[in-house]
Amino acid sequence: MKTELVRIGNSRGIRIPKPLIEQCGLQGTVELSVENDRLVVSPGRSLRHGWTEAFTKAGSSENDELLLGSIEGNEFDRSEWKW
Repeated sequence: MKTELVRIGNSRGIRIPKPLIEQCGLQGTVELSVENDRLVVSPGRSLRHGWTEAFTKAGSSENDELLLGSIEGNEFDRSEWKW
């Protein structure tokens, strides 16, 4: 399919036909990249995309120890800090 570049201010844009948008699952935000001299338009990912998998790979926090309990306070902690 061929389409014309449309002037948008100092930039250019393209009109993507609705069937292509639906077929690719595009909504709201998209990601643009260049691969092998081609413009690739991909569905936008959420900001925390992949976090669940990363936390799962990191393992359980069951045996994690708290480090703050092992650090002694300094002069500021003893004299100036107030809860």
